[in-house]
Amino acid sequence: MKLLNLTALILAAAGSALAAADAPAKPPAAKICTTCHTTDANQLRGNFDSLISLSNSLQLRIDERTEVLRYDKATVKVITPEPAASTEAALKGIAKGHEVRIEYTEKDGVKTATLVAVKPPVKLAAHETSSLEEIQKLVAMGPEKGNYFLFDSRPAPRFMEGAIPTAVNLPFPAFDKNIAKLPADKAALVIFYCSGKTCNMSPGSLAKARKLGYTNVKVFIDGMPAWSKKAAGVLSPASLKAAFQDTQTPLVILDARPAAEATKGFMKGAVTVDPAKVAELLKAFPSAKLKPPVVVVDETGGATAKAVAAELVKAGYVGVNVLTGGFKAWQAAALPVETGALATQATFVPKPRPGSISAAEFTKLAETAPAARGVVILDVRNLDETKNGTLKGALVIPEPQLVGRLAELPKDKPVVCHCSTGTRAELAYHLLKEKGYNVRFLPNEITVIDTGEFTLD
Repeated sequence: MKLLNLTALILAAAGSALAAADAPAKPPAAKICTTCHTTDANQLRGNFDSLISLSNSLQLRIDERTEVLRYDKATVKVITPEPAASTEAALKGIAKGHEVRIEYTEKDGVKTATLVAVKPPVKLAAHETSSLEEIQKLVAMGPEKGNYFLFDSRPAPRFMEGAIPTAVNLPFPAFDKNIAKLPADKAALVIFYCSGKTCNMSPGSLAKARKLGYTNVKVFIDGMPAWSKKAAGVLSPASLKAAFQDTQTPLVILDARPAAEATKGFMKGAVTVDPAKVAELLKAFPSAKLKPPVVVVDETGGATAKAVAAELVKAGYVGVNVLTGGFKAWQAAALPVETGALATQATFVPKPRPGSISAAEFTKLAETAPAARGVVILDVRNLDETKNGTLKGALVIPEPQLVGRLAELPKDKPVVCHCSTGTRAELAYHLLKEKGYNVRFLPNEITVIDTGEFTLD
């Protein structure tokens, strides 16, 4: 019997090894990074997500996944465009979403960053660039009167989320397949833009256009981020459907048509807005800090929608777009239409981060007797924090010790992580998910007192 059990264990281990060998390798770089860069061994390229100073850790987003890396403040090298007072200051100065390259070593499944290089701004000569003011003047005139051709070098999914009015999508990764979009006149003013000062796609498009013989080529180097802070963008009905509805990405749709007309047919979830009372609408509007995508609709995508959108931008909202062609274009595309009363107040709930648990569900679990939960609540705060109080029945393992103490964590039960702010809890989530645990995390701030009682933000 013992021999049979040993044989079964060996076969199971062999099967696991084969499954691991067959598992597809995780890409070391975000898809958008691969358009301009190659990634060497023991390197990662992606978007900086968060810094957790208490555990000397950072998170890097690579498309839909998150990499967790440790760092040693005494040895890690941080390269930033501007000098910083210290390593810690340099790391804290990296903006969320900024592109970075990380070199690392790996031991016992733990990656430790040895170098964090922040992508610097692209350098172009002054005569090769166009300013925001210049682009605004041209867009106001339109391509025929302004005698220009404006191209968005970003991949199609980004273009569909909103673009500068009058722009045509000519993605840099597919530039060579789309040269027919370029004007026949090679002396015409051609302007490219992409995702901002550090993005190489529009400068790359400029170089390709010059090789084709175009002589009056420029780059709007500040790109879509700068435009969005000062003016509304546009998107088509097909783009709205593909970028938001099909992906179930939350957004706010404002219908600026007369209410009596809008009730005869409107887009699902649309909120009615009186163009003369935008200030009143904004009093109860989702906070600009949430960065809600907003699409403004009128009958034809004309002056009314543009005026409402401009008021929102002026109030500090980014990611505001006007629906090209308005509601008529939506109907012409045979897209879904509803009738009846429109909502009068806009709401916006951001898409939950992968693996997160709602405050309501966590509260219900935490208030259930530990023996009846069927779930392990894992407190990953440091000991100087947990000495002031922990949730009843919670297992305490400080996040920096987690990988070395996995044996204490049962694998036959779901695990829910929490810390004090949600940041280290999310980091623990990614570490445990990588190890095969059924795990979620609380993204909210939580305060626990010595009686085990708690409050959630």
